[in-house]
Amino acid sequence: MSDFAHVAIHASQYPEAVRQDLLASLRSRQVNHKFHYDSVKQTHQWLALHQAHSPSRHDRDCVRIYNRSFAAAAAEINSRRVQLIGLGCGGGQKDVRLIRKLCAGGRQVSYAPCDVSTAMVLVARQAARASGLTEDCHPFVCDLATAGDLENYFQQHTEVKTRRLLTFFGMIPNFEPELIAPKLAALVRPKDLLLFSANLAPGRDYARGMKKILPQYDNALTREWLMTFLFDLGVERADGALRFTLEARPPLQRVEANFIFRRACEVRVDSARIKFWAGEKIRLFFSYRYTPQLVKTTLANHGLEVCDEWVMASGEEGVFLCRRGTSAKV
Repeated sequence: MSDFAHVAIHASQYPEAVRQDLLASLRSRQVNHKFHYDSVKQTHQWLALHQAHSPSRHDRDCVRIYNRSFAAAAAEINSRRVQLIGLGCGGGQKDVRLIRKLCAGGRQVSYAPCDVSTAMVLVARQAARASGLTEDCHPFVCDLATAGDLENYFQQHTEVKTRRLLTFFGMIPNFEPELIAPKLAALVRPKDLLLFSANLAPGRDYARGMKKILPQYDNALTREWLMTFLFDLGVERADGALRFTLEARPPLQRVEANFIFRRACEVRVDSARIKFWAGEKIRLFFSYRYTPQLVKTTLANHGLEVCDEWVMASGEEGVFLCRRGTSAKV
């Protein structure tokens, strides 16, 4: 296995673009989620958090629904060559399981792990190559929220007679739906398939379901991961307190994490200075929780059709197999 990795980096993650996004986050008091994956330390913190609290790592029923979705997606693909595009790939664990299922059917798989974090795409690349299933791997670093020409990159790595399968696992909660849904839909071509997962509010009572899942966020590992962003900017633990709340954003609801300053604090980014006053807050994180119907409605509003779905018995997570709707614009 080569000791070198070729990683493509989109202009949305060039240093000056990242600096401007950081300043915008601080000035607006609303942190772009990408800054929680910015460093190797944060990447390892997130991976540890995922290992400790994600149902996909501990709940057999969650593993089951993903395995069923992988089998269904593989059965839909009759091409010998498949390009798997992992949008927001994280550590790539689910993508590797999907690659394994595709290769078991005799398919040749190329893999494009795509994430805002260079460390994450390298972890996903390593996981895919270590599996021995594919060495055709093209890591791509970009900001999905701002990059507008992603299709050009993916087309460069798509060979003739190659079927394309996109994954978007666990990402939708951390985006405003009206921002990410059209971007996602624009990447799904008429013959492409999309495997999409979402964290769900369990049960028939949406509000009660939200209260039930709150401890998955309000815990020591999540707090330390989120606070690393502020610590790296010089904010001290005693400068304030992190608070988790449930917020309504009709028709959705979400978990929010806000840091509330107890005392005045100044943050510097190069020559720029941003002042926070006692009593002010900065939103570090939010996570929308959907229902299966809200997933379908959100996607349908942007031309994506849910063909099949698999939901945990607990109702806390679902996987959806999607394609471009017949009425969507090409």
